[in-house]
Amino acid sequence: MNQTVETLREIDEQLSKRHIDLDPAGYFIIYLDQEAGLICAKHFTNVIDERGLAVDPETGKVIPAKGKVERTHSTLFTGRTAKELCVAIFEQTQPCPVTRLDHAAYLGREFVRAENALISGLEYVQD
Repeated sequence: MNQTVETLREIDEQLSKRHIDLDPAGYFIIYLDQEAGLICAKHFTNVIDERGLAVDPETGKVIPAKGKVERTHSTLFTGRTAKELCVAIFEQTQPCPVTRLDHAAYLGREFVRAENALISGLEYVQD
């Protein structure tokens, strides 16, 4: 079966709308530093409350999924490739800042997307 690019894009778009449980170890904001040739991932800590929402451990306030949030990251990870970034986060950092396998898989996918954008010079927007 030959699937079109549009069909594959639609599949991914639908899957992006599914519910996911948040990682109690925190979340990442991923972006590119095109000038330095780096994929950057800022790690932020959080606490998951009884409703399953991410909460700022310092203020106790819910961290919104969309919009601007003024918080200080706990760690900045950088890599020239998705693999280099994954090794730094998952193999060289103890304790690992990711505790859920679905979160790890998501990060791997995003790092590959970011690497492709870095190589092509296109804009990267985290899913």
